[in-house]
Amino acid sequence: MNTNIYVVYGGKSVEHDVSLLSAFSVINALDKNKYNVYPVYITKDGTWCDIGKLQNQVKEIKQLKTKSSNTASFSLGEFLSKHFRKNEKNIVFPVLHGTNGEDGTIQGLFEMLNIPYVGNGVLSSAVGIDKVVMKDLFSLGKIPQAKYTSIRLYSWKTSEDQTYNQIEDTIGYPCFVKPAKLGSSVGINRCENRGKLKEAIKEAFLYDSKIIIEEELIGREMQIAVIGNDCPKASVVGEYIQERQFMDYAAKYVDGELVPVIPARLSTEISETMREVAIQTFKLLNCCGLVRVDYFVTDENKFYVNEVNTLPGFTAYSMFPALWEKTDGTTYSELIEKLIKLGFCMHKQKNSLLHMRWEK
Repeated sequence: MNTNIYVVYGGKSVEHDVSLLSAFSVINALDKNKYNVYPVYITKDGTWCDIGKLQNQVKEIKQLKTKSSNTASFSLGEFLSKHFRKNEKNIVFPVLHGTNGEDGTIQGLFEMLNIPYVGNGVLSSAVGIDKVVMKDLFSLGKIPQAKYTSIRLYSWKTSEDQTYNQIEDTIGYPCFVKPAKLGSSVGINRCENRGKLKEAIKEAFLYDSKIIIEEELIGREMQIAVIGNDCPKASVVGEYIQERQFMDYAAKYVDGELVPVIPARLSTEISETMREVAIQTFKLLNCCGLVRVDYFVTDENKFYVNEVNTLPGFTAYSMFPALWEKTDGTTYSELIEKLIKLGFCMHKQKNSLLHMRWEK
């Protein structure tokens, strides 16, 4: 009996379109002779759309989109009642970036339904997407990182000038302003003075009620891919050659002009230390399945962890699969296979635990 794989993508997120790009690649990489592949599209208003079993390769991304007149709750109930029969082997591959997918919410749904799924669980997903909580944990784990501070919408509204003074006293200029819970460089701005800081904060608060402000680190942006559950492994270090001050949304997903360099131009000693820190970070955040750890590396060869991505992109430009191919020859399809196996293993491990008090 073939395994049923439900690739869930889209979602009520500003990273909706990025999710479609990733899903397009994942779906086409799955062996249709080995798996029953079911694309499941979540619209921008949260409606679940069951496209049905896929028979052939997807030629255009627009084939992965459809419309539904149902409400979000009704469509979800309809989808669940139709699938996940007890006598079948099922697993969900969530390819959802950002809020309502990468933040632990949909993982909680799968946990309650006892459905196997690929990737990180509720805790690590929630922590990984909240840059403030993530960096607070980095501090406890002594992970090297940039100086940062955070502010909430209410505090900013009630004491705006005090907020600006605090940022200037603790972080200074230039600095970066970011929404706490977004990825793909959405809502991020570099600020060189108070005027730009005000505008950046206003924009960031459009996406989240909590934002983070970080000092600017001058250095190259590098990445390490980590896969595994209890015994994670780190890839070689990779970097992008870029001309922009930071990789915004267009640079990552539209322009296609970023040039990956794998392995990165580093000494063996620095590279190995960064790989060790990547695994340390993976364990610190209680991750499983996969994580991409992003770094800044200065000209003095000092490295700082910028953030983690608990569901890194799998687009044609994505670094994560490219890193593993350069590390040990793992192809894109083989990487997908490994992640599916890790998902089943984690589900089996969770189901081996007691869910009631043990009577001696």
